[in-house]
Amino acid sequence: MTRFGRYVMRLLAVLAALVGIGAAWLIVRPPELLSVGADYAAKIVCSNVFLAGRDPAEVLALDVQAPGHPLLRLMRQHVDREERTVTAHLLGLFAPGYAAYRPGFGCTSVPDGDFVAARQAVSDVAVPVAPAADEGKPWPAGHAVSTDPRLAAVLSDATLTGPGMRAVVVVHEGRIVGEAYGGGFSVATPLLGWSMTKSVNAVLVGRLFAMERLAPQTAELFPEWLQDGRARITVADLLAMRSGLAFNENYGGVADVTRMLYLEPDMSRFAIARPLEAGPGTRFRYSSGTAVILSRVWMSALKDRWEALTFPARALFVPLGMASAVLETDETGIFVGSSYMYATGRDWARFAQLLLNDGVWNGTRLLPEGFVAAMGTPTPVSNGAYSALQTWTDGPGGEADVAAGLPEDAFWMLGHDGQSTVVIPSLRLAVVRLGLTPSRLDYRPQPMVRRIVDALKSGN
Repeated sequence: MTRFGRYVMRLLAVLAALVGIGAAWLIVRPPELLSVGADYAAKIVCSNVFLAGRDPAEVLALDVQAPGHPLLRLMRQHVDREERTVTAHLLGLFAPGYAAYRPGFGCTSVPDGDFVAARQAVSDVAVPVAPAADEGKPWPAGHAVSTDPRLAAVLSDATLTGPGMRAVVVVHEGRIVGEAYGGGFSVATPLLGWSMTKSVNAVLVGRLFAMERLAPQTAELFPEWLQDGRARITVADLLAMRSGLAFNENYGGVADVTRMLYLEPDMSRFAIARPLEAGPGTRFRYSSGTAVILSRVWMSALKDRWEALTFPARALFVPLGMASAVLETDETGIFVGSSYMYATGRDWARFAQLLLNDGVWNGTRLLPEGFVAAMGTPTPVSNGAYSALQTWTDGPGGEADVAAGLPEDAFWMLGHDGQSTVVIPSLRLAVVRLGLTPSRLDYRPQPMVRRIVDALKSGN
């Protein structure tokens, strides 16, 4: 071999060693962004496979890789149906992410890989489920619907329903009057609401207000807050996103929100540890951490673990007949009240109908008087964009409802990737829209809602 050939061989050996060292480092200590991506991939695949019965390869390709960071396109997943776990790796080798399914509680991200702890957190707790709706009874008591032909043109217009639409359900005067579903999705498919979950979480707090188990002005919420200004934070401050706690909600990298959701086994403890950046009650900051803190607060107001873990079902899902609804927890068993509720379009519509009913269901008041009105009332601290109860009083894109041609009393539940529900009490109307529509597509549902309002008024 020539001297040059030996030089090339030594150079290749050095490069191979460096690649090997780099690969070993990625396996042992992957960059946080890779870990976030892997845990995100595992979690999304897990929930869609074990809750919605979808094909894992389809979920990885459509829900994880298509709309996400370029690194997500390199993710590979393995589903263990016997153990009901999902593992995701970068290129099948690096930065492992884990998720586990637990009956009644859906899937949880397991950042530390401790599947035993994740299962023990909710073990021996059987969650009550609403009886299956009677096919012959009218919705919401049953599944029978009678669609209004005036809405057919609106709901068949892909420009109005938006790219990636998976479900649109229109409720008017207490009945479903129109619905549409994207390819591969149906009335039976549970769909993720992302941050629409925050509004459900607020209603669970409202249930405890009605039961006098919790009060809006309760402060001194955690022992670690008693030594500083965080002691003044009230339940009402948390509900209105005016706690004063610092929290970075930027999804573009490893920020507080992505660290909490995909790197922290105990999400609420991470959020509770955030410092103050402003006096409680003085500054609006939209924060998923605040919603997860609220979950811990309302769960702590109940007498024991069983009562807390079954409360969403007992207090809300069963009374409303939301048989598909699943609110997921973190690895430690605290509900992820910021982000993780799955339900069919019709069950999300049942929740909206409760709000249209001013918190009354089948003649029983479930929410305090004035609670739903407050969900539609803007707060000064948010410059009129948000309510005191985890809902938006401006529509998607920050557009005021009046400017969009909608009644002033409309308010919104909004979630990542195009999830929305608008509630318009004056028209006895709600429109649920679920899908996979990244914000870069700049889709807004207001024109669809406006056309629905106009269609329902036509011929009256």
